[in-house]
Amino acid sequence: MNFGVCYYPEHWPEKRWESDALMMVEAGIEIVRIAEFAWAQIEPEAGRYQWSWLDRAINLLGKAGLRVMLGTPTAAPPIWLTRNHPDILRIDAGGQRRDHGTRRHYCPNSSTYHRHSQEIVSAMAQRYGTHPFVFGWQIDNEWGGGHTARCYCYNCVTAFQAWLKDRYGDIANLNDAWGTLFWSQSYMDWSQIHLPDQSIDKPNPSHILDFYRFSSDSYVAYQRLQIDLVRQYAPEHVVTTNFMGLYRDLDQFALATDLDFVTWDSYPTGNLDRWQKHLYLKQDELDASEHQFAYDVGDPYITGMAHALTYGLKGRPFWVMEQQAGAINWGSVNPGIRPGTTRLWTWHALAEGADTTVYFRWRSTLFAQEQYHSGLLQHDGSAGFGLADLALLRGEQQQLADIARQPNEADVALIFDFEDLWALEIQPHRSDYSYLKHLFVYYRACQRLGIQVDIIPKSGELNKYSLVLAPTLHIADEELAHTLKQYVIDGGHLLLGVRSGFKTANNLVTDQPFPGLLRLLIGATVRSWQSLPEQFGWDLSTNIAGLNGPATYWLEVLKPDSASVRALASYSSGPYSGQAALIENSLNNGKIYYHGWYPTDPQARAVIGHLVDKLGFSRIGDLPRGLIARKRGDAIILLNFTDVIQTANITGLPIKVPPRDVTVVNSLVSES
Repeated sequence: MNFGVCYYPEHWPEKRWESDALMMVEAGIEIVRIAEFAWAQIEPEAGRYQWSWLDRAINLLGKAGLRVMLGTPTAAPPIWLTRNHPDILRIDAGGQRRDHGTRRHYCPNSSTYHRHSQEIVSAMAQRYGTHPFVFGWQIDNEWGGGHTARCYCYNCVTAFQAWLKDRYGDIANLNDAWGTLFWSQSYMDWSQIHLPDQSIDKPNPSHILDFYRFSSDSYVAYQRLQIDLVRQYAPEHVVTTNFMGLYRDLDQFALATDLDFVTWDSYPTGNLDRWQKHLYLKQDELDASEHQFAYDVGDPYITGMAHALTYGLKGRPFWVMEQQAGAINWGSVNPGIRPGTTRLWTWHALAEGADTTVYFRWRSTLFAQEQYHSGLLQHDGSAGFGLADLALLRGEQQQLADIARQPNEADVALIFDFEDLWALEIQPHRSDYSYLKHLFVYYRACQRLGIQVDIIPKSGELNKYSLVLAPTLHIADEELAHTLKQYVIDGGHLLLGVRSGFKTANNLVTDQPFPGLLRLLIGATVRSWQSLPEQFGWDLSTNIAGLNGPATYWLEVLKPDSASVRALASYSSGPYSGQAALIENSLNNGKIYYHGWYPTDPQARAVIGHLVDKLGFSRIGDLPRGLIARKRGDAIILLNFTDVIQTANITGLPIKVPPRDVTVVNSLVSES
């Protein structure tokens, strides 16, 4: 495990730089990320570069023994660019132009912005591409942050029209794909198609989905523009960027393709505030008998799912590019942290597959928008709790490094697809239905069962896994149906969930009986489907241990079409009493399961636990809420995110984990 820090030498007097660098080295810091917001300091006027300050900073840091990662500064264009070329500025769905004074206020399809981005990135890469103290580059910063993933300016109108023409070839094909016969939407020419902004009362859902795809592709292309320049002038350097965990508006799998490795920015207390409403239903409310998380650690299941998604973007070790090290400034409460919290977060990242943690930031800033955002050092330069934790981690660095080299393997995969997410976001059918919420139920169930789970795309390598969970394969095509069938024929076990197979790639409802192209695979038809008001539910009849009713929220009634199908659970009340709710179908050496209702957390645990026990592969064991376990090679890492001692039963032996602490045991359960 390598340690790094985000540093802004331009924010501090130059006479402080040397003491900062020496303190970093003494603290165990090896990597420093700089310059990702320094465009105005590097190029104060068009074509006039000021390199001397950056040269001195890089040389000083490098001579102290630190390796430098440079950020391309395109997330925050300088005032001369925004005032001289207002056409680069982003316009939101309501027609409001974002002005200078913050960041990410540019359009990713502006040819003017592309030209100036090429110039600044080329100039930086040519100057530092062979510098002995620079080893890598971060492209831009937090794609889509601040609700900027989708721009509605004229640049994007013309670019979207070109993107559609390339996708469909003929306007008649687009009209057919979008179903524009409805409400006289038919187009006669590409130039007639505008963006689905707020000027349209209820935009066509196929139009919206294509716009979301186009917007994501726009950032992939803009990122590639910069990556190609860096690799041209700095071929020996690594290239990455920093994602935002469970951020929904851009396809992170597509963005990750061109990068050497991926990173994300982990702020557990803020992400609890930001993502909880997107992940939990009212029916997920905490059982009074279960322990609450400590107030200063966030939600480990939310943080863990973000780690798992980041690892899954490329299926290899990742970095945390910005790790919270104190209070933040952008949440609704922003609690402080206590000694040990930063250490716990760092161990959690390692357990999930990170091999480098970069802390944000070195010292709390005295000015501008992030004045209340903590760093390793406080505003007066004194040590914060994060720096004290780093001293503890430095003493554990050899153990961390040994574990980081161990395989990060799972028997279970969870399929994640951004287009499925967008389609359900566009038409959720019930206002609180969320693709992420549904996946999170299954992810959290695996965590509570002590099951290792990878998050993978639809195109992922399924044969690596004994069990693949695909709770909402909403959009299905022939290729996906064939891939899933082949996985099962080859001996795989596949669990599908509600609303699977309902849509085509064009975001139209399938004209086949549900679940559409997946129906022959599951050997059954979804005979009826509906969401239920909060106070209603149907009882279940089943022999699966722990699978208790009622089934609520969203239900589907399954009618077996094949003799190979058997019901594992049926509805025992309501209008479809006696009809199948959970089925199993055998196909050659494998099995397919269809879970016909949106499960509660205990129900998901019962179903997944039943399948895993049938398959017979090992799992760490049932875990109390707030205790996370992850196996890396022979090491089992136990992390307690509560304020009470928690106990894990590892191969039948009780292992106690202190509050907000970490315990590592080996496969023989001898403490290490």
